[in-house]
Amino acid sequence: MPVRSIPRNYRSLTGKVINTRNQVAVTFESALERDFYLILDFDSAVAKFEEQPIHIVYEYPAGISRTYTPDVLVHYGFDPTLSRTPPPMLYEVKYRDDLRANWGEYKPKFKAARRYARRQGWGFRLVTECEIRTPYLKNAQFLREYRLRCLDSDDGGRLLAALAEWGETDAEALLARLSPTREARVRLLPVLWHLVAVGHIGADLTVPLTMCSRLWSLAPIRVDGDG
Repeated sequence: MPVRSIPRNYRSLTGKVINTRNQVAVTFESALERDFYLILDFDSAVAKFEEQPIHIVYEYPAGISRTYTPDVLVHYGFDPTLSRTPPPMLYEVKYRDDLRANWGEYKPKFKAARRYARRQGWGFRLVTECEIRTPYLKNAQFLREYRLRCLDSDDGGRLLAALAEWGETDAEALLARLSPTREARVRLLPVLWHLVAVGHIGADLTVPLTMCSRLWSLAPIRVDGDG
């Protein structure tokens, strides 16, 4: 549960993003926060995340006590490449021009957040539009719409079997080899993006995703229709 409610704000964008992992609405108070939550919701490395998770009391210059609430606490799942579960991470989301203009005000609260996180065994990190508004965000926004779709498992099995047989290829070539007609390729395309979205088909999501993107199989041939 958030420890601070987000008021309606007429100077910036506020609203809610559905966390599709548990169908809970997550509240944001800027377009940049919204974009970051979309990335967290899509990222398979993220187990769960909580917005406005804690209050941190810190001392402002001149001995004044103030309270700071970081934007989000992210919990990660087990990482097989590291053979461990990464520690949780507190994040603060800010525009770069805001940081530059208000660094003197923000610095004490960020130092307090780092100290607090260290005591909990967590990390603390600032993220800006430079880290958030990347091709990965665009890909996550696109693929997120396909992740929860119920699609034909037979079509999914055909796509995965073809990738297992042919090896790495691109989306256009894969569909062309499987489907002789345009209508059949149109039917298979949402299934293909669904398999990419749920991680059964691999793709480099750090660059723009197109029909020429290289794809490879990451799953057994048989898959459930809902991923």
